[in-house]
Amino acid sequence: MRSSILLSAALLATGLVSSASALAYGQGDLFTRFGVAKVEPKSDNGEFDDLNMDVDVGDDSGFAFTLGYRFTDKLGIELLAAEPFKHDIALNGDNLASTKHLPPTLTLQYYPLGGSDARVQPYVGAGINYTHFSDEELDVGSLDLDDSWGAAAQVGVDLLINDHWALNAAAWYLDIDSDATATVAGTDYDADVEIDPVVVMGGLSYRF
Repeated sequence: MRSSILLSAALLATGLVSSASALAYGQGDLFTRFGVAKVEPKSDNGEFDDLNMDVDVGDDSGFAFTLGYRFTDKLGIELLAAEPFKHDIALNGDNLASTKHLPPTLTLQYYPLGGSDARVQPYVGAGINYTHFSDEELDVGSLDLDDSWGAAAQVGVDLLINDHWALNAAAWYLDIDSDATATVAGTDYDADVEIDPVVVMGGLSYRF
């Protein structure tokens, strides 16, 4: 009788350990994260000196997702993608322009608790951002924004629900600088526009 109880207890303990281990994110995991992201550019984004116009790029929100892979328990890589974000651009306080942009961002990530059974899995990352601008509009002429390459930094956390699903919150800082050209009445005016947004995303994480 005692041996049966001990055997049952041992099997139960083994099952609990196996269940906890299944929650551990680690080497070989392929995952996606998705949710709503808000892009918040910094203030004072530049100036068209010859026009004496300050540039202020507005916020926007939209659907975003990532794809990632963990090649060790603590190291991984993740690509951020999204639908195009549209930003109103104020010149001297008036919304006279707009643009859309796509900001794919690749980061190398570090998971300090990777490989453990902790249900709270924080991570940090650093990498590179490429930003493509499109559909630029200017009420008093035309506008062109050059694409941008820059550094990126990331922080995030997964709150594990089970061996596949987790709640996720993440933030990126993106170094986005663009050479802008406004054409008004046949004359070109240049500005160095520094957008440098913080991107904040909340949603879900799924491990395949």
